[in-house]
Amino acid sequence: MARTVATNTRVALPELLAFARTRHRMLLITRRPDGSAQASPVTGGVDAAGRLVISTYPERAKTRNARREPEVAVVVLSDEWNGPWVQVDGRAEVLDLPGAVDALVDYYRAIAGEHPDWDEYRQAMVDQGKSLLRITPTRWGPIATGGFPARLA
Repeated sequence: MARTVATNTRVALPELLAFARTRHRMLLITRRPDGSAQASPVTGGVDAAGRLVISTYPERAKTRNARREPEVAVVVLSDEWNGPWVQVDGRAEVLDLPGAVDALVDYYRAIAGEHPDWDEYRQAMVDQGKSLLRITPTRWGPIATGGFPARLA
């Protein structure tokens, strides 16, 4: 059977955002107070301004870490395990309620489209005390796929 060759495709920001818009499984990497990495599997999207967006709660470690040290990394994964992926480094901002409500609507739209009852959704976000992380990409690696080095294929 033929071996698959690993690929690394460098892309500009518009291509990166197009790639991320269709993928919602991500790993968010923040820094704990001692400097060690904290990884969190999350669902995310891309807002109209080209920022990665992740819904969260203010008391979660990822949120506290991003508030303290806003330089984060996000690994955007494909639905299939061996599908393409990319690491995006960026600067996070944390939005809390009540100001986060409209941004949470944008988050929902980026992932799932239109909600059947936006007033109900807004109230649910308030009732749950949600926050939103917005990450502005500052650097990213190539879009990569797994496989063998070309010399072994």
